[in-house]
Amino acid sequence: MGAMVHPTTTDQPWWARAVFYQVYPRSFRDSNGDGVGDLDGVTAKLDYLAELGVDALWLNPVTVSPMADHGYDVADPRDIDPLFGGMEALDRLIAAAHDRGIRITMDLVPNHTSAQHPWFQAALAAGPGSAQRERYLFRDGTGPGGLHPPNNWVSIFGGPAWTRIVEPDGQPGQWYLHLFDPEQPDLNWDNPEVYEDLEKTLRFWLDRGVDGFRIDVAHGMSKPKDLPDMAIAENKMLADMADDPRFDHEGVHDIHRHIRSVLDDYPGAVAVGEVWVYDNAAFAAYLRPDELHLGFNFRLVRAEFDADEIRDAIENSLAAVALEGATPTWTLSNHDVEREVTRYGGGLLGLARARAMALVMLALPGAVFIYNGEELGLPNVDLPDEVLQDPVWERSKGTERGRDGCRVPLPWSGDAPPFGFSTAAETWLPMPPDWASLTVERQLAEPDSMLHFFRRALRLRRDRSGVDAATLTRLSAEAGVLTFRTAGGLTCVLNAGECPVDLPAGEVLITSTPLDRGRLPADAAVWLV
Repeated sequence: MGAMVHPTTTDQPWWARAVFYQVYPRSFRDSNGDGVGDLDGVTAKLDYLAELGVDALWLNPVTVSPMADHGYDVADPRDIDPLFGGMEALDRLIAAAHDRGIRITMDLVPNHTSAQHPWFQAALAAGPGSAQRERYLFRDGTGPGGLHPPNNWVSIFGGPAWTRIVEPDGQPGQWYLHLFDPEQPDLNWDNPEVYEDLEKTLRFWLDRGVDGFRIDVAHGMSKPKDLPDMAIAENKMLADMADDPRFDHEGVHDIHRHIRSVLDDYPGAVAVGEVWVYDNAAFAAYLRPDELHLGFNFRLVRAEFDADEIRDAIENSLAAVALEGATPTWTLSNHDVEREVTRYGGGLLGLARARAMALVMLALPGAVFIYNGEELGLPNVDLPDEVLQDPVWERSKGTERGRDGCRVPLPWSGDAPPFGFSTAAETWLPMPPDWASLTVERQLAEPDSMLHFFRRALRLRRDRSGVDAATLTRLSAEAGVLTFRTAGGLTCVLNAGECPVDLPAGEVLITSTPLDRGRLPADAAVWLV
């Protein structure tokens, strides 16, 4: 293929080459012994993150919430939940992070609120046709006495996307829409009040020193006015349903333009969208100059450990952002997907492949997102049924185990749970005893550990202009070997085949696995200049 050009300037915004580190606050570190991670726990480990070499943190939701979906059900978008330490804890984190040159981005949840949000409680009390109900998507049911839901939409978490309420007079009444859990009623984005409240939230946090937002379900929010039935397919969040009326409705772009107009008042502030949209032109539309700065492209997450698939994912991601001259983003894991060590085969094989894929990701142009624990090579945890907390488990009636396995707390030190994560023996999700070999403490003592490997790779990415180039001049996959070269002269080779392969000429900067008599082993990657 020919060169894929990404615009380069000497005054690129900070986020164009940033390494974002995703903190799942419940699982990062517990500072007060209640078994749940918190913001002061993050502050206490900022030096660890600075040493790792990250530019910014993305905090999963920490605002006030009943925690039906671990914070994605927001009851007060302009306050910090006491579970995470309250507002003062966030202020401490922002100040300490900024002292170290690390920026802070927060999760923003504009598609829905908690059912405990004062707005929704007022809507329940006010009755049909009220201004309070106009902030959400209340509808009369169909069939005799409104017995059936207004349409056939299903929830991402399983079951119908509608719940019927009991009216103030005690009678069965209207239905409300929730694309996720019933505790997460969808907002009505045709209502100006919803816009006004979001602007208030954005300015509240930006004025406090927050550097931007990761926008949850950024392809959601807007709904077609007539709420037409959907084609029922296997209902998966990752399903490629281009004609799904629940998502990617044209009106969503007005919302992003509104968000951008606010962020433009705060130089350097960034909006990163969670955009599960696979058509390139539709995806690129979210990255127009007056919409999102960055959009998560999940093709690399979805690719098998296969040279052709990985090449296609890279090629496609670059082609999508090129339509708007935007910045690519790359990630291999997050709080919603199986950890890559497990995804790539588990055990030593999965770990070797995860190391190799880290080099692929970190050599690519654009911004990268690392999920907490990725730098330790943590696997997914097969948790017993009785400890599962993800609403997906209950909503699917036990057919989908949910996402708890990738959310287990991080092991910091010691030989037994809770591994320095907490002083409490019982942590919010149990930690496996066999993680003793994966603690930060143990890995710092082992020069060949995943942690040291990540530190070296991130340092090289930052220090060497060859890694820091924003174009690829070559991208190929032949006989199980992926090769690409940046305009700055860095070559990355991934051997996804079964036998060692010869390397192109050049000085080796870093390998994911030691070379085999000068050849690159299977399930390994290398950077050369």
